[in-house]
Amino acid sequence: MKLLTTSVLAVALTGACMAPLYVQAKSEPLTHQIDTIQLEQVYATDPSIRLTMEQIMADPDWLGRQPENEFWSADSQFIYYQRKREGSEIRDWYKRPVTESNRDNGSLVSVAELHQMGAADAVFSSDGQLQAYTFQGNIFVRDSQSDTVRQLTRNQERQSHLQFLTDGRLAYRSGWQYFAVDTTTGLTEQLFSIRTEDAPKAPSVPQSYLAQEQHKLLEFVALQQRNRSERHQQEQELKQHNPAMPPQSIYVGKDKHIVDASLSPQGNFLLVAIRDQQSSSDRDIMPNYITPSGDIIAESVRRRVHDFKPLPQQLILVDLSDGSQHTLSYTSLPGYNEDVLKEVKTENARARGERYRSEKVIRDIGLMTDWYWTQSAMRWNEQGTQVAVMLKAFDNKDRWLATVDFANKRLVPQHRLHDSAWVNYAFNDFGWLPAGDTLYYLSEESGYSHLYTKALNQRRAQKLTEGSFEVANPLLTRDGRFIYFKGNRNHPGQYDVFRVQLSNNQLQQVTNLPGAVDFQLSPDQSRLLLRYSNNLQPHELYVTSAEPATEVQRLTYTISDAFKALPLQAPKIVPVPSSHQAAPIYSKLYLPENHLEGEPRRAVIFNHGAGYLQNSDLGWSVYFREFLFHNLLVQHGYVVLDMDYRASKGYGRDWRTAIYRRMGTPEVEDLVDGVNWMVENVHVDRNRVGTYGGSYGGFMTFMAMFNEPELFKAGAALRPVSDWAYYNHPYTSNILNTPDIDPIAYERSSPIYFAEGLRYPLLISAPMVDRNVFFQDVVRLVQRFIELEIPHFETAIYPVEDHGYVQPSSWLDQYRRIFKLFEDNL
Repeated sequence: MKLLTTSVLAVALTGACMAPLYVQAKSEPLTHQIDTIQLEQVYATDPSIRLTMEQIMADPDWLGRQPENEFWSADSQFIYYQRKREGSEIRDWYKRPVTESNRDNGSLVSVAELHQMGAADAVFSSDGQLQAYTFQGNIFVRDSQSDTVRQLTRNQERQSHLQFLTDGRLAYRSGWQYFAVDTTTGLTEQLFSIRTEDAPKAPSVPQSYLAQEQHKLLEFVALQQRNRSERHQQEQELKQHNPAMPPQSIYVGKDKHIVDASLSPQGNFLLVAIRDQQSSSDRDIMPNYITPSGDIIAESVRRRVHDFKPLPQQLILVDLSDGSQHTLSYTSLPGYNEDVLKEVKTENARARGERYRSEKVIRDIGLMTDWYWTQSAMRWNEQGTQVAVMLKAFDNKDRWLATVDFANKRLVPQHRLHDSAWVNYAFNDFGWLPAGDTLYYLSEESGYSHLYTKALNQRRAQKLTEGSFEVANPLLTRDGRFIYFKGNRNHPGQYDVFRVQLSNNQLQQVTNLPGAVDFQLSPDQSRLLLRYSNNLQPHELYVTSAEPATEVQRLTYTISDAFKALPLQAPKIVPVPSSHQAAPIYSKLYLPENHLEGEPRRAVIFNHGAGYLQNSDLGWSVYFREFLFHNLLVQHGYVVLDMDYRASKGYGRDWRTAIYRRMGTPEVEDLVDGVNWMVENVHVDRNRVGTYGGSYGGFMTFMAMFNEPELFKAGAALRPVSDWAYYNHPYTSNILNTPDIDPIAYERSSPIYFAEGLRYPLLISAPMVDRNVFFQDVVRLVQRFIELEIPHFETAIYPVEDHGYVQPSSWLDQYRRIFKLFEDNL
């Protein structure tokens, strides 16, 4: 396959605006239309400047300290953002007007003014006049008409979960106590509190024989009992009939844990999810050897998947008019008792020489947790007349969207998303359209995340978007006319802002930028604040109209001159043909100058981490050090390929779930295709290819070198997983189920079972205080290598590092070793 650019994306980043950035050869929107994409190098460089390992691995302050945590001002005229203070971990706040086109970064917000900024999670009254937010845990309200800010609380408690009620008051939570404040008078009323205790009961005589006889025989005992009963009765009468008494408490039971709670905007109902308290374990510890005291400290860490059992949750509807509690049964949810793991259990039973008999079982269910959202899994409509709840089965095979029938105290299912592998922990956003009787939500049921609406009085949902692309981060405008979202409709690696017009389902592209975009809609709904980056440029902030095809204005200029001066090559995004499915494997390709000349080249394949992550896109990579390292390798004549192997994000449900119950198999098949493609197309020597990666990428390095031992002649595994039974439950149980149910999947997917396959030099890089992938993973594998008498491995340990290395000296030492590994063996 030749590297032909069928469509070119050129970046023009000079001046205050971006010129048109996208030139398309054909007009039809087709996801895989663009075969090869290359960004033009935008930085003028001195050819005498060479990359050095010392600069690449230095403290990233030298890149320029890009903007963080940006948000709109209440009047939509300014943006606020944080920027790291040079040489410090402190972040300072900046204020930047959006109407000015100068190249400064705005003004520093003084400490005395921080409480007046507002906040990213601020809430607005129904008429938009009042903005409420918290600063350092206390509540402030801004009036847009008078442009004044009032502080409503000043205490050491932390207030949160602000919401305007339908009567105009502002409700909030402090711990599990709920309050409402009149924003005009400042009068605050406690509404209720939720307590993890058993409700007080009237004194009663124990039922034992001795107790009964004691009360019959001894007058003093009987008198004390009567006095207690009378006092309890008086307290109940006071609570019911005296308006000066404190508000009611909601008792959810002793030894219970409150998962979440949500108050109706009318203040008449509360929805609360609870579960039993999780028992602790003294096995979940990790030694820390480098401590201020000089002593070894045993730090508590998360449980491993093999011994963590998620506890089912109860969903309770509380009628605040009388305090009555009603447990909402899950039995109305379709499939609530299906044996969804029947085939898995049958296969594992057969392997043990047993027979599995399927039967109905009540599945463990609770609130949906999305790793990418900030919203609650319980959402009320604006009127407070309906509430929707997103629930999941803890076997990871089902997600339900249900509403509550308040009259009959039951759940009404609105949508079921079933996945035979696992329901994604992304793309779970949902909410209500303004009329209050129609839901919108994301679902992967078509194979890609798309937008749907579902009217409560209709059986079928309506699909708003369609195609081989992913919809993320939907945002409904206040007037209900549009839903804005981020999507990769034009190409899997290019993310832009789109909107769907709800009156006619018309899809419009709002931005058209060759890179990656995140967005925030201004409070007045007229502008978009963009966080934009591309392969050669770390993210900066931009602003544009919320209408399609309008000029984009740059707001921040934080990229350093030192970075701009580097001789950096933007990788090509190439579709590597796959031997195992029709879709290609999109990959970043770095090529040295004149790579087709002379003897075949050395090459390195980089394996990105996280599994479900997209790295071969057009945005600035979270692996920026690796991007710079790949440019250094190119300077030394290497070809570098960075593959979005199966399981990566951005390519739909089937790509994501290809690794179900067989982690490390599809991914390594893709690496084989990558090596073959480089040999056939870019003049690479098959016998001089190495690989490396961290976390999931380290796991892939293991699986490739153990199961395809002739594929790579050297490899480096950084902070790697060697046995999935030792990793965490939320991630691993999705893909491999749990070890007690599906040991076959764990043995099939864990490198430690294939260690005898290692044939070529392997570097293992391991942080010792890694709270994500435990150092124990490396220790156990090293012992297995020793017992197998395998000599060609070495281990580098980093005593002070967690999973994401911080110290520049650790980064430098690690990558010097990786470079030496490749230089010595390729």
